[in-house]
Amino acid sequence: MDLRKLKKLIDLVEESGIAELEITEGEEKVRISRHNSVNAPATATVMRVAAPAAQAGGIAPAGAAEAVPAAPEGHVLKSPMVGTYYRASTPGAKAFVEVGQSVTEGETVCIIEAMKLLNEIEADRTGVIKAILVENGQPVEYGHPLMVIG
Repeated sequence: MDLRKLKKLIDLVEESGIAELEITEGEEKVRISRHNSVNAPATATVMRVAAPAAQAGGIAPAGAAEAVPAAPEGHVLKSPMVGTYYRASTPGAKAFVEVGQSVTEGETVCIIEAMKLLNEIEADRTGVIKAILVENGQPVEYGHPLMVIG
């Protein structure tokens, strides 16, 4: 399962206050559960589900449960609007930023197209791009994590 989807599901569990959410998507199964403490963050477990042929024989593949890679530490730049995320000003052009690149506050890091308008999104702090959390051309919502700046 995509790390961005997983992060969004965790955020939804934390915001909604539900105790547990379990989703099966293809060969992967995700269970997100909240601890009993009021301020405890939600945690997620991702497991690969064995293929139907292997399940019929009762044999689970080695390493059936896989750990989710940890998200990079740092400030998360979130989308200020609903629209379509673009890494560059035009198709085929150089991306505004790459992972590992230094950025300064106010520097354009991506574009979000909303209602046929191209909106330049600027870094809200100075730092280094640690991760880009959205694929080029992917729709984003208000508050959707775009990238991590460390």
